[in-house]
Amino acid sequence: MKLIGMLDSPYVRRTAIGLKLLGIPFDHLSLSVFSTFDAFQAFNPVVKAPTLILEDGQALMDSTLILDYARHCLGASRSLLPDTTRERVMALRHIGLALAACEKTVQIVYERKLRPIEKQHEPLTERFRTQLLNAYAALESDELATAVGGDESHMGLSEVSVAVAWRFTQLMLPELVKCEDFPALRQFSTWAEELPVFLSTPIV
Repeated sequence: MKLIGMLDSPYVRRTAIGLKLLGIPFDHLSLSVFSTFDAFQAFNPVVKAPTLILEDGQALMDSTLILDYARHCLGASRSLLPDTTRERVMALRHIGLALAACEKTVQIVYERKLRPIEKQHEPLTERFRTQLLNAYAALESDELATAVGGDESHMGLSEVSVAVAWRFTQLMLPELVKCEDFPALRQFSTWAEELPVFLSTPIV
């Protein structure tokens, strides 16, 4: 199988780390949806990252759907979600918040960098900023730092999603989401980024 997309995308990085934790081997082809659009389009006409090319040539898209396929169809060695209802609900909550943070970060970056200045709509950007900060505030209040200290065998999809989202936002918008305002997330991210599965899947 071949995973296509650049690791500076939180969705691609989330998928790559998730596949590694599931024990699923894959090759990684680092193609950009911008600078190598035509090359990417040859694999997937939709040009959506991440794309997973299966052994039979079919293309799957979306990080959550790819990881679901890997878990249920590829003989994954473990699950990335808890079995108990209460813990599963919390994990899904964290995943939803992390993905929302990724989405709002991307929207702000696109608004600022891809749209001409005279066409940028500040009220919309402000709405994105509020949503972004609220997502991280909710994650901060859930005391994620309690997870710090284990090894990557304790790392599930919620932890991966939160760590990847935080690192991405800090790379792209550190002036909007300040580390000092989110000490638990900063501590959690520092721990996660030192795990072997994260070190072998660097954002840049």
